[in-house]
Amino acid sequence: MRFARWVFLIGGIYGALVLAPPILGEPLMARFYPPAPNHPELYYGFFGTALAWQGAFLIIAVDPVRYRPLMLAAMFEKTVFPLAGLVLLAEGRLTVGHSLFGFSVIDAVWLVLFAVAWIRTKPAS
Repeated sequence: MRFARWVFLIGGIYGALVLAPPILGEPLMARFYPPAPNHPELYYGFFGTALAWQGAFLIIAVDPVRYRPLMLAAMFEKTVFPLAGLVLLAEGRLTVGHSLFGFSVIDAVWLVLFAVAWIRTKPAS
């Protein structure tokens, strides 16, 4: 249970630190990753939803046994971006050197850590 607490605590803090700046800096993101979003509702919807998940990770960290079923949803959340990164890479729409591919690899690492935490956390009896 200690492993799960640390994994989800660090995961939630890391994710919040990575996701909060783009919410506050859409113009800066547009400059570094052109073009500017032509559907800002999707931009803010993505970052807002992803940031909300960081809150869920922090909740799991408080009591991993109680929130063990939520770990499955957390693993799904960490599956989507790496899969999309691989598909985009295969289609030639993303390069390995692109920072977004790097972030998708980081999410794959978190997926593995979340899965290990889920396996090591025994269900409540």
